[in-house]
Amino acid sequence: MAGVALFGTDGIRGRYGEFLTERLAERVAFAAGQLIPERSRIIIGRDTRASGVALEGALTAGFIKSGHTVVRIGIIPTPGLAYLALEPGVALAVMITASHNPASDNGIKIFGDNGMKISDSWETQIETWVNSGIEVPNTPSGEVIEDSTAVDRYAKHLIGAIDVRLEGLTVALDCAHGAASVIAPQVLEKLGASVLAIGVKPDGANINAGVGSTHLEALQELVRTSGADIGIAHDGDADRALFVDHNGGIIDGDHVLATLALAMSNSHRLKKSTVVTTVMSNLGFHKAMAGAGIAVEVTAVGDRYVLERLNELGLSLGGEQSGHIIIREQATTGDGILTALTLLALIAKGEVNPGKISQVFESFPQILVNVPVSNKESVMIDPVITEALHDSERELGGSGRLLVRTSGTEQLVRVMAEAETVAQAEKVVTSLVALIRSRYGQ
Repeated sequence: MAGVALFGTDGIRGRYGEFLTERLAERVAFAAGQLIPERSRIIIGRDTRASGVALEGALTAGFIKSGHTVVRIGIIPTPGLAYLALEPGVALAVMITASHNPASDNGIKIFGDNGMKISDSWETQIETWVNSGIEVPNTPSGEVIEDSTAVDRYAKHLIGAIDVRLEGLTVALDCAHGAASVIAPQVLEKLGASVLAIGVKPDGANINAGVGSTHLEALQELVRTSGADIGIAHDGDADRALFVDHNGGIIDGDHVLATLALAMSNSHRLKKSTVVTTVMSNLGFHKAMAGAGIAVEVTAVGDRYVLERLNELGLSLGGEQSGHIIIREQATTGDGILTALTLLALIAKGEVNPGKISQVFESFPQILVNVPVSNKESVMIDPVITEALHDSERELGGSGRLLVRTSGTEQLVRVMAEAETVAQAEKVVTSLVALIRSRYGQ
């Protein structure tokens, strides 16, 4: 297993049974167990993938062989596990999920006792041990506890996060046949909303299959035909949410973030009048924030980088176009259900019109193409491509922008352009993609 790179931008993720095996999971757990005090308490949660059960068993074995107590929570959203990591006595929280990926994939996310993803340094130490070839000793000395009330504690936290009832609101909800299905409908109903739910019948193989935040068509149709006030779509582990307005129009994370930022600014709750977003945020978002006197901090893609900047600067709100929103005073990671509740509370109070969220700013046309390449690192340092990038940037001038970056998990280069017209953006992207394919195409 020498030299295997385990951690990407969001933990360990790959095809179950090929990259991510029970043996690898056990070794990761044993290695992580070496980084915390003896006889520590570790909580493990999972989404609804069938492979999660076997991986849960393997992780449990690795941790008890390193002398720790494992508390198995079962199915829970990733942000729920991160919240429970803050409970007294918890040293690590491990989530088994591949988020929005298909059921054939799975992954491992590890959180520390602060509810945040472990540091790059810890990831490196785990990776080094896993790749060392040292065998896990077959001497279990820890214990296993099943905790059937953990999801209820997270639900109580969510219900207490808003200060208004949701009676009178009809919400269409898509839980992606994932972890949200065990909690999101119940929380909304307890708060008084009328809930029309799809994607709530997980069978181990249907997570994210034609449903959820990456497949909004079913939710759009449900909203249009039911007359719901708004639609909410989660991904497999519910760390993100996208929305659909009453006409079936898609509301992305940029528009949700802008809406929350403006509302928090108006109520003087937006710390330092600053919001954090990533390089993928639309130019229209930046112009809207500037017009409202709100500063924007920009990070690399990934909610861990958004969180780092929030903590570093003492800020209260950040997020991504993909729907990861971090409300720092209430969460340590992106939380799709919390985001939805916060937005619904503003709607219930009359502070936000759900039909106008998509109008909070006008998006610049954005064209994004993922280019499979033979060597993504070489693309980024190729002088011919670099010169073409500079030429394209000059062509766009001050009325657009260009972003070329590598995927954190695949041999892909992402080429994105924004401009005042679709034609301008397409011209720039088409030219660059053709050049990259001609030199590094697979």
